[in-house]
Amino acid sequence: MNAGITIPESELVERFVRSSGPGGQNVNKVATAVELRFDVAHSAVLPEAVRERLLARRDRRMTLDGVLVISAQRFRTQERNREDARERLAVFVAAGLHAPTPRVPTKPSRAAKKRRLDDKKQRSGVKKTRATKDWD
Repeated sequence: MNAGITIPESELVERFVRSSGPGGQNVNKVATAVELRFDVAHSAVLPEAVRERLLARRDRRMTLDGVLVISAQRFRTQERNREDARERLAVFVAAGLHAPTPRVPTKPSRAAKKRRLDDKKQRSGVKKTRATKDWD
């Protein structure tokens, strides 16, 4: 597939179902939509780090058992929908290949703290002058 990861056909389960939506008589007769299932949790080809990252993603296509279900029905032909489902699987797996860079906590500089406090003092002074005016 990519980056040295090739998912064998034996780990993919395809099911062909009828597409929903418009399409005339063709949609009622031909099973062109593809439902592709890939068991991420028990896959032998995925490295452990990639598997953990993919399972940790909050993706609505992932079942509680760790099975990714991709439904493809954009095209009129079964073969094109099959290709589309496999492309989307490749994108999903590619997203788990790259480890996110850890966040480095930062602190405001001394000058930034001083500016913030000076601004607060100035704003406070403006509000104090408003409160002492005598409107009578």
